[in-house]
Amino acid sequence: MSTNSLSEIREKVEKGIRLSKSDALTLMSSNDLISIGQLANMVKEKKSGNYVYFNVNRHINLTNICVSRCKFCAFSRDKTDTDAYTMTIEDVLEAAQSVKNLGITEFHIVSGLHPDLPFDYYLEIISRIKNIMPEVHIQAFTAVEIAYFAKIANLSIKEVLMKLKEAGLGSLPGGGAEILNHRVREAVCSKKATSDEWLEVMRTAHNLGLKSNATMLFGHIEALEERIDHLLTLRELQDETGGFQSFIPLPFHPQNTQLTSFKKPTAFENLKMLAISRLILDNLPHIKAFWIMLGLKIAQLSLLFGADDLDGTVVEEKITHAAGAETGQSISKEELLNLIFDAGRIPVERDTLYNLIKIYDKKERDVLVET
Repeated sequence: MSTNSLSEIREKVEKGIRLSKSDALTLMSSNDLISIGQLANMVKEKKSGNYVYFNVNRHINLTNICVSRCKFCAFSRDKTDTDAYTMTIEDVLEAAQSVKNLGITEFHIVSGLHPDLPFDYYLEIISRIKNIMPEVHIQAFTAVEIAYFAKIANLSIKEVLMKLKEAGLGSLPGGGAEILNHRVREAVCSKKATSDEWLEVMRTAHNLGLKSNATMLFGHIEALEERIDHLLTLRELQDETGGFQSFIPLPFHPQNTQLTSFKKPTAFENLKMLAISRLILDNLPHIKAFWIMLGLKIAQLSLLFGADDLDGTVVEEKITHAAGAETGQSISKEELLNLIFDAGRIPVERDTLYNLIKIYDKKERDVLVET
């Protein structure tokens, strides 16, 4: 990358001018990680100051049985596999109640596309969790799952979302986006929602008042230009709906998948992808560093490279761990606070919709403001 092109991009960023596809490709081809990181940090600080957000959440993965069997997935199973499982509604309620004393503010529920479970199963899970723990926000079902529910229930996407919202669904996670590109999806996940279907679910959800996140799974067969197109597609939909809250770039973990010849993205690649995401997605409020997939050290470093959110305490994440993640399946609030403080940032506990719950004091490591 020439000094000129980097200085031109810097000038645009300083003036708040939207970066072009050409700018994004220039950033992608650069190895000047520190300069890219400084620009991303500038944008992050304009948007959220010195704050880094987290929440206290619990992941529940209902089943690993899935008709899609994507090549990059180590979690999914066929019904006949010995380690296949499906939670009963009672199992789910027990899992939910087991964390009642942890101050949980979010249940994050995603799973496989089960060939036999009816849509009513998912509706009942949402309504019964909401019934026993009404104060906890339910963020559930990727756009891929929503499209699948529409298919099995013979309903429109809008009807599925309206029924789930009525049952107590609060927002959608960002999963299933992978790479929003026909070539890539045909090659690695041809049996699940297309790019257009994923986008249509999100557009419909946003129009119904349901916020969502957005993701990208990078580091497998996609080209750098396809990553950029993915970001620009999300930016375009956000211009239209304003419904995305955060973007989460997810590094591919190849272990136990059908793509074991690939290597995990390096720390350098992860930080660069996070920083470029912050620079391109000028209309998304937050960039999330998902510590489960990045590892705690890279997640902490990312707080100086454009990320302003570490997700949460998680509790029992299974999907990434099936692909060989070496992080724990949960983290304590105290550990998260230390990670954020040691990066020179101010930890802010939030709910799923980014309402502030607590701002923590830097010196005393205690609550500075409780809202």
